[in-house]
Amino acid sequence: MMPAQPLPDTHAPFAASKIVTVDVAAGGHERAYDIVIGDNILSQAGSLIASKLGKRRVLIVTDSNVAPLYQARLEAVLSAASHSVLPTAIIPAGESSKDFTNLQALLNHMLQQAIDRKSVVIALGGGVVGDLAGLAASLVMRGVDFVQIPTTLLAQVDSSVGGKTGIDTPHGKNTVGAFFQPKLVLVDVALLDSLTKRELKSGYAEIVKYGLIKDKAFFDWCATNGAQLLDGNRAAQIHAVTSSCQYKAQIVAADERETGERALLNLGHTFGHALETITGYGNILLHGEAVSIGMVMAFKLSAQLGLCPHDDAYRMRDHLAKLGLPVMPPSFPYYNIDQLLGLMKQDKKAEAGKLVLILARGIGQAFISRDVKDSDVRDIWAEFLPK
Repeated sequence: MMPAQPLPDTHAPFAASKIVTVDVAAGGHERAYDIVIGDNILSQAGSLIASKLGKRRVLIVTDSNVAPLYQARLEAVLSAASHSVLPTAIIPAGESSKDFTNLQALLNHMLQQAIDRKSVVIALGGGVVGDLAGLAASLVMRGVDFVQIPTTLLAQVDSSVGGKTGIDTPHGKNTVGAFFQPKLVLVDVALLDSLTKRELKSGYAEIVKYGLIKDKAFFDWCATNGAQLLDGNRAAQIHAVTSSCQYKAQIVAADERETGERALLNLGHTFGHALETITGYGNILLHGEAVSIGMVMAFKLSAQLGLCPHDDAYRMRDHLAKLGLPVMPPSFPYYNIDQLLGLMKQDKKAEAGKLVLILARGIGQAFISRDVKDSDVRDIWAEFLPK
């Protein structure tokens, strides 16, 4: 296994806008890969892929929102680097595309293009595209190489790193999937300019999560600089993305298949995924918004159980609210605590139908808990759900 990288100095000033490479030592040398982060990386995608994988037959997977913005540009830079570009697959935008129907359609498209084991699948888009394309790449021809080019902040700091792929089912979010590591991740912060402020805020929830899990100094950095990041400060964006990727890379290297420490990355997700499922994976609640609410609930539960100072729970909630992230579930006519609790017990961390939650002893001190009573979780839902 490759040695762990030192964590970023979260007290340092912004780094200059340059290309940064983060090594991910997932599963040892044979599954290790690089995350290349910088400004205008997309224009170098063809040469960067060629330098790592050679000149290959490539098939881009993107969605109906991203395609008009970047499809032609990526196809051009790939062709200019002497890759053979197969017809691009365009899926409908939105979380609802992460289902069996779209997975089957994508696999059929790949096979119709005579994809082979030497081909490379390139995921150009947010988390939905990355999850679906990665799962399809793991299945077609029993597995072909794939590259992530995440276009949302959330995907750049979270879903594109670590090899989790999957689709949603009526039983919950990402309940069908596989661990399948990419060969390369190319992060171009210039692509963030196409996002709405709401989408940026959704991604920011996953950035601040790393500070809440294991590094109070990084949370303090976020508290000072988060607004600049959301306002488009390029240096702040590169610093935050690099720091987030380094944190996740270290955790993935130590626990690729989420049998231990990697579960900490799910802070807020067990509550959040239940909210996403019950509200229908639509525009009512974006993933990062659900995580924001879930993290607030996890800290509040921790405080009420006497595990975490109430001041820390208030501070993290106030920071999220100040930057415009939701800290309470949205109004919705079909909330049901029994159903929400049932969805939480279908979470991938659950063990024999028993809740496994990520709680906190304070900011930067998350831990895995297997002994929270159902009644305590019910009380939190009753407190947070709209009356």
